[in-house]
Amino acid sequence: MKTMKSLVLGSAAALVAMSGAQAADLPVKAKAVEYVKVCSLYGAGFYYIPGTDTCIKFGGYLRVDLLVNSNSDNTGNVSPQGGSKNRLTNGYTWRSREDFNTDTRTQTEYGVLRTYADFTFSWTSDSYNANANGTTVYAPLNITSGTNPNFIASLPNNAGTGNGSAGTLGVYFAFIQFAGFTIGKAISQFSMPWVNYPANNFDGLVGGGGTVTGVNQFTYTWDFGGGNTFALSAQDQAAYLVAGNNNLGGLGGGVIPGGAAIAGYGAGDTAGFISPDFVAMFRSDQAAYAFQVSAALHDNHAAYYGPSFLAPGFTGTELNGHPNDLWGFAVAGGFTLKNLPTGAGDTFNAQAVYTHGATRYNIQDLAAAYGAPLIFGSTGNPLAYQSFAFNAAPDTVFVNGGQQHAITTYGGQAGSTTTGTPSGTPASTVLRLRSATTTPPSSQSAVLLVTVRPAAAHS
Repeated sequence: MKTMKSLVLGSAAALVAMSGAQAADLPVKAKAVEYVKVCSLYGAGFYYIPGTDTCIKFGGYLRVDLLVNSNSDNTGNVSPQGGSKNRLTNGYTWRSREDFNTDTRTQTEYGVLRTYADFTFSWTSDSYNANANGTTVYAPLNITSGTNPNFIASLPNNAGTGNGSAGTLGVYFAFIQFAGFTIGKAISQFSMPWVNYPANNFDGLVGGGGTVTGVNQFTYTWDFGGGNTFALSAQDQAAYLVAGNNNLGGLGGGVIPGGAAIAGYGAGDTAGFISPDFVAMFRSDQAAYAFQVSAALHDNHAAYYGPSFLAPGFTGTELNGHPNDLWGFAVAGGFTLKNLPTGAGDTFNAQAVYTHGATRYNIQDLAAAYGAPLIFGSTGNPLAYQSFAFNAAPDTVFVNGGQQHAITTYGGQAGSTTTGTPSGTPASTVLRLRSATTTPPSSQSAVLLVTVRPAAAHS
């Protein structure tokens, strides 16, 4: 009996051991590996960069523009080829664009560190230009002379006369934000929240600060809470904020865009950049409305006078002398009405701007062609051939031996956007008004445009 008991116990022990071994050999479901961890701190679309505490978000879009009867993608036909209204005026201009942007956020003991970059890759059709010998050239560069009014000092990526459509890489934004500072290429603090799109529909509106593709700046913003902020900024004037300083040459002959000689128009005589522009801005953003007031200071640093009796053999050198710097300024105010009775999400935006020696804060960078438009008559009559209209709105003008005189401009824009149209497509209505005065010589012009069209993205 003792022997039988031992055998039974031994068999049970062996069975338990065997069962344990079999259980150990069964596959165990591994814990899922989270290769990319969602970051919910800053809204949808952010993920942690593996091995770091930094969150990143990618974005972008692809867009195709087709503009009819235009040589420009963002303004009307006010350039030499477009404004000529002849066989050099394009029946269409075509652009394809890919946008790619990155947004990173990192928590630090002093707050969130943010970096943002936005790049575009564009392919845009160009224009043919007439040569003097009865031939034409596609995508002309006009680089033969620095006295040429169409002289291009900075060549495009496809540099080479006669090259195909312009394929270019654009850098819209590239900035860092940390502890109230914004450093890098971002929208100017002078601009309203809608920049130059009060109703989200047209690039070339005057009456606003512009820089929708960013401007280099060093900004500090105070946040007082309750939607109220105040910012001080130093920003680069070079790329987008210089309308120019015209030397009238003793009210002698000048050259307008396109090459025609006109007495009193003058020619650009701007020197190097000495000081950035300075901007102050206050904004209040509330549930039902928002408003903003902005001011900017702009240094006009002109180059040298032309030949004079003091230095008759020298052109534009130190021996000729130069006018003193002149500080111009701009002021603007605007407001937004939100959630109008016409529907939730409907808005109305309006602003007004006044400039004195700082024209680009009104006739913004994408509307720069309107600062010196050239529109020809379409007649083929040789007795009245190519009659034309032109206008000029630089920052300042001066004559040899004289000081700079500031150009005054004023303008405004307003627009409404509604999402309640029967077609379900957001619709926009926009109004713009611009006037410019020149002293000397005395002249002024005004433009009024009202358009109603579907909403569209900017260039």
